[in-house]
Amino acid sequence: MQLVEQHLIRKGDPRYRLIDAAAFASKNLYNQAMYQIRQAYLHEGKYLPYVEVFHRVKQMDCYKALPAKVANSLLILVHKNWVSFFKALEAYQLDPSTFVGRPRIPGYKDKERGRNILIYDTQALGKRHFKKTGTLVPSGLAIEIETCLTEWWHLDQVRIVPAPSGYLIEVVYEQPEEQADVTQAWVAALDPGVDTLAALTSNKPGFQPLLVNGRPLKSENQCYNKQRAHLQGLLPENQYSSHRLSAITTKRTRRVNAYLHTASRRIIDVLVEEGISTLVLGKNLLWKQEGTLGRKTNQQFVQIPHARFLDMLTYKAHLIGITVLFQEESYTSKASFLDRDPIPVYDPKRTEKPQFSGKREYRGLYRAKDGRRIHADVNGSYNILRKALPNSFGQGIVAPAVVARAVEVVRKEGTGSSVNGNRPNG
Repeated sequence: MQLVEQHLIRKGDPRYRLIDAAAFASKNLYNQAMYQIRQAYLHEGKYLPYVEVFHRVKQMDCYKALPAKVANSLLILVHKNWVSFFKALEAYQLDPSTFVGRPRIPGYKDKERGRNILIYDTQALGKRHFKKTGTLVPSGLAIEIETCLTEWWHLDQVRIVPAPSGYLIEVVYEQPEEQADVTQAWVAALDPGVDTLAALTSNKPGFQPLLVNGRPLKSENQCYNKQRAHLQGLLPENQYSSHRLSAITTKRTRRVNAYLHTASRRIIDVLVEEGISTLVLGKNLLWKQEGTLGRKTNQQFVQIPHARFLDMLTYKAHLIGITVLFQEESYTSKASFLDRDPIPVYDPKRTEKPQFSGKREYRGLYRAKDGRRIHADVNGSYNILRKALPNSFGQGIVAPAVVARAVEVVRKEGTGSSVNGNRPNG
């Protein structure tokens, strides 16, 4: 599996000026390639493939401003973007309901402020320098990039991506998968939320449910929203961003990512420790776009990147051989797990509302039909597991379901040039 190691190059870094000049040259080549393709597509009704675009721009100054391998990688990326556009347009024409809008034709980057990605494969990186010093030197750039990699053959490519407050250097590398010692009969389920970021349960006898606190993320978002509203109020008319706004956005994003990486790592470690082979993740289609939780709760829910969190859990689980399943979670918070209520799938055409045995007394507490109480998020997590695998439960799970334990997540804010965390490539 491919993973990514990230480094943030801020505007005060001595390497920033050199990277910025190369990113500006990359923008020029991107716009020229886009112009050639768009003109042929809009006026002639045909698409120019990568080879034809290459022959049209190879003698231009915008192509010669970059190393040949970097320029070719950029042209290949432009080609992939157009292929993705055509595939999305074809899928949209077959079934528009699966999209939130019609796919848009790829466009240009701003002539003055625009910057574009730089891609360096292993042939555009100094192999001898890496083996001698352990740092990476991109072709045509007089900079060194520190990395945690120790073997050259693990390296796939280096990407330099424009960010609001600088540039993100992404070192893409191969991470071999290793099978953990797990038992196929044991399954866990995770219910993502807001105050409780994740509630983890399992059908393993004696497993104590885990709760991951989501309030630090709420606090981070609330602070960010206040700062952003204040700074936006200071902007002149017709201006929508500033360096300070970009800086607080980058800081907030890095803090959130660090918290999610730590939480996902703790959860995967628990699964390995317990020998659980399968993880079921609750996720609804368009759960962010069609939220009906109220204005305040919707804002809190939408601003927590649950999809990113589930992606982190997925790739970390795959690295150690744990199977990941996704399950739509309609009615799992309303049905009573202790009473084994049937859990239907949401249908907007249904006229009769489903009836359930228990009910939520207040935030965080669910009462079953016979008066037994269970943590509401734990109840929802168990129902996700029961909905995905109805025959997965045996004996010995009722008692620990009532007493959950919290998983402590210690947030550590990284420095500007240090590794921000690993994520899957893509």
